[in-house]
Amino acid sequence: MAQSIIQVDAFTSEPYKGNPAAVCVLPAPAEDDWMQAVASEMNLSETAFLHVEGDGYRLRWFTPAAEVDLCGHATLASAHVLWTEGYLPAQETARFATRSGLLTAQRQGERIVMDFPATPPQAIDMPADIADALGAAPVRAGKSRFDGLFELESPAALRALQPDISRIARLELRGVIVTSVSDTPGIDFLSRFFAPSVGVPEDPVTGSAHCALAPYWAERLGKSAMVGYQASPRGGMVYVELAGDRVRLGGHAVTVLRGSLAV
Repeated sequence: MAQSIIQVDAFTSEPYKGNPAAVCVLPAPAEDDWMQAVASEMNLSETAFLHVEGDGYRLRWFTPAAEVDLCGHATLASAHVLWTEGYLPAQETARFATRSGLLTAQRQGERIVMDFPATPPQAIDMPADIADALGAAPVRAGKSRFDGLFELESPAALRALQPDISRIARLELRGVIVTSVSDTPGIDFLSRFFAPSVGVPEDPVTGSAHCALAPYWAERLGKSAMVGYQASPRGGMVYVELAGDRVRLGGHAVTVLRGSLAV
């Protein structure tokens, strides 16, 4: 029997924007090599695999090159698939057992709101090679559980950024978050995210990066509820709310493709 796969654009309400993720709802656990092969074949920043476990679903995320510990947009896409494809009633909370513990998602109107762990960045000395890697000089530097975080002086500098991806790949980090304050009314901060070490040169919209961005900008701006825009070529909006050691990540999702995999 062929295995169904669904492609969802996350953190957007418009097809072909936001961040695409493939979602496989499996009848049982699958072999790691097969999941990695499927993720490589899909060649998206993430492919999510889930199956029923306990009172929820076991959820795993794979880039084209590696399994990762936390992914926001593919979790949002997975919750969207569970509700729209009839696996869960629309009013029921989606519960995911993951490498980062229990994650949940709920529908709030047209928006999906996820509960994730905060990964606040700690201030660090500016790495000597980061300006050459980014092609711009950051004004602040930090490091979260997963990634480096670097603030640029202006939104214009962030949008114009053309980093040296091969240099970034050599940094001892999962990825590099670059951020700036926003110059757009209704948006609090901007970001971009580069993770070539796990096969993602530039990610369109990165939920897990906002687990670091939310506490970072909450402290800088003095507010707990904010709107972030990831200024990649596709772009996407992430609504964030810091709640202690957790971050609520909100966004929209739209299905763009349904298909079947050879098994």
